[in-house]
Amino acid sequence: METFESLVRAEFAPESTYLNTAALGLLPARAVRALRTAVDAAASGRPTDMFADVEAARACFARLTGVPVHRVAAGSSVAVYGGLIAAALPEGAEVLTAEGDFSSTVNPFHVRGDLKVRSVPLERIAEAIRPGTALVAVSAVQSADGRIADLPAIREAAREHGARTYIDVSQAAGWLDFDANAHDYVSTVAYKWLLCPRGVAFLVVPEDLGGLSPLFAGWVAGERPWDSCYGPVEELAHSARRFDESPALFSYAGARRSLELVEELGVSAIRAHDLALAERFRTGLRALGHEPLPAPGSPIVSVPGLDHRRDELSAAGIEVAARAGNLRVAFHLYNTPEDVDRLLDVLAG
Repeated sequence: METFESLVRAEFAPESTYLNTAALGLLPARAVRALRTAVDAAASGRPTDMFADVEAARACFARLTGVPVHRVAAGSSVAVYGGLIAAALPEGAEVLTAEGDFSSTVNPFHVRGDLKVRSVPLERIAEAIRPGTALVAVSAVQSADGRIADLPAIREAAREHGARTYIDVSQAAGWLDFDANAHDYVSTVAYKWLLCPRGVAFLVVPEDLGGLSPLFAGWVAGERPWDSCYGPVEELAHSARRFDESPALFSYAGARRSLELVEELGVSAIRAHDLALAERFRTGLRALGHEPLPAPGSPIVSVPGLDHRRDELSAAGIEVAARAGNLRVAFHLYNTPEDVDRLLDVLAG
């Protein structure tokens, strides 16, 4: 029987100490093989059915987030889906967001110009929901520092006041156990913790489709896509597929295999692995006299005062990020305790 470690070793062999999954996840070997097969087939004039890959990826993401597949739309951009949700709000509607949240999550609501967008500290989101709040839009995990939103409290407060919730899980899907059923809308890009190629994103909508209009519907949004290629689409898909963007097919050829690996390993096992490494790093940082920003239960660790050392670390073969004035380190399934210790050794000078 294959273990977590043996499965990971079979899929990943990074040539650097790669600690930057919050920016970009590494592709597993099975996804790389699928991409190459798809590209070679297209070059030979014998293309494979990559639309089947889209459907397999959609179904896998649905299982990972605990929703029926008919509630999942497939696309390529969180910002596009945020714009779709923003467009459905009435003029003057209040949208509550977290201060400093990722721009793709919040900016679609700002650019409309006729919405009341209110921002509060992440820790105050639930208490800031009030009568008249139409939508709460927040990332489950903050990109800048790894803080985790109190999603149960947010959902409870939203229900009390009749607000909808829109949760961006781009920094959570793949390591955080998450029930998309608890929220109205859920979006994510898949090229981070879900280990997919760029060009893959998902949107989860309510059973009643959440009052959204398929503003960018093309032929793939038809109930029978191949009968919807010419003229107006006569019958839109009855499911969330009416919100599909025309898919980046090569990306989905790889995404199918990446998502299958995440499902095979198990999100709970990935979470335990990632958090153990993050806690090892936090302990080592404190021994060196550095205090990371508080982000309990997160595999993202941000350290004030060390962002200037990113280039030095990269030169030493250690890939991290500088974000919001901090050194940001992200631990995922292909990282090891030796990676943590190597980073700490270089930081110690």
